[in-house]
Amino acid sequence: MNVTDLRTPLGEEVLSLRAGDRVTLSGLVYTARDEAHLMMEERGIPFDPKGAVIYHCGPIIIDEKVVAAGPTTSARMNNLSGFLLDQGVRALIGKGGMGETVNGQLRGRGVYLAFTGGCAALAASSMKCKGICYEELGMAEAVWILEFDRVPLVVGIDSEGNDLFRTVNRKAKLQFESLFT
Repeated sequence: MNVTDLRTPLGEEVLSLRAGDRVTLSGLVYTARDEAHLMMEERGIPFDPKGAVIYHCGPIIIDEKVVAAGPTTSARMNNLSGFLLDQGVRALIGKGGMGETVNGQLRGRGVYLAFTGGCAALAASSMKCKGICYEELGMAEAVWILEFDRVPLVVGIDSEGNDLFRTVNRKAKLQFESLFT
């Protein structure tokens, strides 16, 4: 299977990716969880959102070294991501997929990328801390500027609305029903 190498800021190249494709990502990425999304909506986005990537993550950073940076559950940001996509963000990264609203918001303009949960130290080994915004939110909720170096990801939702998570869930449900009904 081919792997597509991506570098931020992202452009229209993400529109050709399909759910299930493997990619690596390099360049600047911005972490954001619930509180950071709310702060950016209230105060403004503290970085250029055009082609940016948002990583749903509350990293552990000690002395400017990324110690752990695993993904958080993206569905928590279902109702908080639209304004970022409207401003030009091209990709969201997290775990577990996102809802139909975000699926629709990604159509024709971006993708959702998945990183395996439980691999926070592995993720951190390919990241460097480059700065912080909204430090007053605390370590887990601040917006961290991370430099990725070929972080391996899978396209979970593509720009045409194909959703790897929904497909897997549908297949699992059919298999379950065939075994137990």
